[in-house]
Amino acid sequence: MRQHKLGRTQAHRRALFRSLVTAVVMNGRIQTTESKAKAVKPLVDKMITLGKRGDLHARRQAAAFLTKPEAVQKLFDEVAPRYAERNGGYTRVLKLGVRRGDAAPIALIELV
Repeated sequence: MRQHKLGRTQAHRRALFRSLVTAVVMNGRIQTTESKAKAVKPLVDKMITLGKRGDLHARRQAAAFLTKPEAVQKLFDEVAPRYAERNGGYTRVLKLGVRRGDAAPIALIELV
């Protein structure tokens, strides 16, 4: 799997991914750059898979990654049960065009 470095150090990149995944779980969709959306997609899918497992170990793994306790609660109580019969592919990335300020390609990552 290709690693998306995004011009950041490892710690900065991990913090960025944690906050983006938390935002997707909390809001259902976020607007970000296309490369960040593509990098975060597998991580969001992994969190939903943990939520579907539903055991204590999965809850602790999700709590270690997500930045807000209410995000963990929402993941296990609301988000994961919606995908009980679905095997993967919980998110989609929609390209929206370019950002006005710097012409960076913008995308929407949302839960299916």
